[in-house]
Amino acid sequence: MKLSYVHHPVKDLKTALAFYRDRLGLEEAWREGDSTAAFKLPGTDVQLLVDEDSNEEKAGPTFTIESVDAFYQEHKGKLHFLFEPRNIPPGRYSAFVDPSGNVIRLIDLTREQEH
Repeated sequence: MKLSYVHHPVKDLKTALAFYRDRLGLEEAWREGDSTAAFKLPGTDVQLLVDEDSNEEKAGPTFTIESVDAFYQEHKGKLHFLFEPRNIPPGRYSAFVDPSGNVIRLIDLTREQEH
């Protein structure tokens, strides 16, 4: 597991951009559509990911792993997953909660590697 993102759900991406980019001076790393953006965090490879989230998910880490599907199959029934793995532009995505209710997100880059 490699920590890749610190995920911050936001109510409005435009407001988040004004805060993180314009007020705090963070450099935008990438953006997907009108609801998701990531910012470079100086001195680290980890990025701050802000995402409009109508489900009011909690902030938390996102780890890159080799295969979300394999992790899910290995840990299904042992961890409380919030949803089954699903496609995202670079690969697959899922999330589970720890005993205190903290959300831990998992991604892989399997779809990105196909190209």
